[in-house]
Amino acid sequence: MSVIYLDYNASTPVDSSVREAMLPYLDDYFGNPSSSHAKGKPMRQAVDKAREQVAGLFGASTEEVIFTSGGTEASNHVIKGITCTRREQGRHIITSSIEHPAVINPCKYLEKEGYEVTYVGVDSTGLIDPQAIVDEVRPDTILISIMHANNEVGTIQNIADISEIAREGGILMYTDAAQTCGKIPTNVQELGVDFLSIAGHKLYAPNGIGALYIRKGINIEPLHHGAGHESGRRAGTEPVAMIAGLGRAAELAAGHLDDSSVKELRDRLHKGLVDGLGDQAVLLGHPELRLPNTLAIGFRNCIGGQVLGACPEICASTGAACHSGQAKRSAVLEAMDVSEDVAFGAVRFSLGRHTTEQEIDRAIGMLVSAVQAA
Repeated sequence: MSVIYLDYNASTPVDSSVREAMLPYLDDYFGNPSSSHAKGKPMRQAVDKAREQVAGLFGASTEEVIFTSGGTEASNHVIKGITCTRREQGRHIITSSIEHPAVINPCKYLEKEGYEVTYVGVDSTGLIDPQAIVDEVRPDTILISIMHANNEVGTIQNIADISEIAREGGILMYTDAAQTCGKIPTNVQELGVDFLSIAGHKLYAPNGIGALYIRKGINIEPLHHGAGHESGRRAGTEPVAMIAGLGRAAELAAGHLDDSSVKELRDRLHKGLVDGLGDQAVLLGHPELRLPNTLAIGFRNCIGGQVLGACPEICASTGAACHSGQAKRSAVLEAMDVSEDVAFGAVRFSLGRHTTEQEIDRAIGMLVSAVQAA
């Protein structure tokens, strides 16, 4: 069976050149990057080079980038760190109802600790109205956390406008850019954010490595306390091979931002499903403000898991959980108020660099047959 992988938003394969960048620090070098002797210096040089590569992708300075274990750690670092650092200034956070659990669950934890969190809603396309955030700003608001683009439906938020709202209120602004980095520009100066995070396994680097941008001049309590690694902001000896891989992945990502081939294949998939199924294939997410690789479709009057079950060659994600034969809308589709007859049939297809036209055409044929037979 030849697998058609259409789940790049979940995880990407490690790029061959990323692997090559990592190998010297697995095979040839082993010193501690904090050591000043001959075995430590090459490791420190590799970390410094990777920091330059990642900072270049953000449009940041190297001193504004720290390495993390991934997006979840970065989100916890920002949300918990800022509430600790600025708790005397306020105990109110604004986020959205469609954030990743790496943001939602730290906020839920802080609610138990006496903080107040406002979860702004979205429209039927998953878009946040910046005015809804303006309406929730309070004198004690210390952080606004809004994802750059949604992982399920791909809707891209207007982060620059939301950041301006934050600046006007003297509020710090964080965006989870795990899904956008390498797909669309994530320049921190243009976005106007104070914090931005990425996850390596979303942009052809390994699992277990990520990065966090912290705007120069901002004091934030570390999530990990220990020795003074990462300029005292993230304790723990740096995983040099992983960091070197992330640096190379960031360098590659910068070179793919103008590539329209993935978007063309996504649109080919969409057209093929609509041509074959008509209004039984319902687009989820914003029709235009959407990640170029992401297509979320609700197969009306179907169960998404059953559709994919009938197409075992296709790797994709469903937008509804199914337990004991009962489907349930995801939190994102519920927030978008997608009707159950469409939401239960939701499937997210996310394409990547290795997706081919032949794979898309095969997938169209299998999916149309599976839905028609359901």
